[in-house]
Parts: sequence; structure tokens; C-alpha cells
Amino acid sequence: MEVHYKNFIISDDKTKIQIDVVLEYLARSYWANKRPPERTMKSIENSICYGVYDGKQQVAYARVITDGATMFYLCDVFVLEDYQGKGIGKKLVEIIVNSDEFIMMTGLLGTLDAHGLYEQFGFEREPDKFMKRLPQRWGNVNSS
Repeated sequence: MEVHYKNFIISDDKTKIQIDVVLEYLARSYWANKRPPERTMKSIENSICYGVYDGKQQVAYARVITDGATMFYLCDVFVLEDYQGKGIGKKLVEIIVNSDEFIMMTGLLGTLDAHGLYEQFGFEREPDKFMKRLPQRWGNVNSS
């Protein structure tokens, strides 16, 4: 899939993802700043990923985890600071949630500061409904 939006290209072609851009941004994000780079790289391998490009430069990113039938989890969504305020994030989320692949699935996500963005696309706040478990430690988990 490739969509043109203003002067940008939005693509789900994983071969275009600029790993250095993703790693650098996530390293300073509030949600993934403690995630080791190798975990992020593994997450890219195992997810559906979207990039937004200004020419050859990646300027935004989103990742989707799904069972392919009932639900998807939208995560690691970002727009580089110099490109924020141009509607890129909104268009990226719109393309993902309205795609044939995800439109009939339940969508989940987590955010501390972008509720207004996601509410435009039908996401609702449900603070008492969800639970989370943080990683017990990063790296290999050995079972004994």
C-alpha cells in the first residue's frame, strides 16, 4: 500500500523503514525509552509497520500488532518534531484504522497525551477495563 498525502508518501513497505530514525525517536519517547534496540528491531520484524516519507527521509512511523481476525493494537506512533502540526499523524492513523484489513476489528492503543487524536477515529477511554504487565526484565527469559 502506498498513499500520497500532500508532499508525503505513506507506505506499509517494511523495507523502506529507516531503523535509525525509529530507534532514535523511540529512545527519547516516554513509552519506549527503556526498550533495548534489539527488542524494537524484533518488534518491527513481527508487526505491520507504516512509514511516512518526505522524499527519501522517514518522518513518521506506526506499528500494528494483530491476530488478523478480531483485534489490532496500534503502537509506537510518532511524527518527528519538525513535521508535527502538518496533519501527518492524523492521516497516518486514519489510513490504518480505515483500512480494509482493520476496519472490522477491535482496536486498542495506549497514550498519555493524544486522546483527542485517537477519539476522532472511534477510540474510547476505558480506564477501568484494561490491565498491563510490564516486562520482568529485558533480554532472554529462561524458564526453570
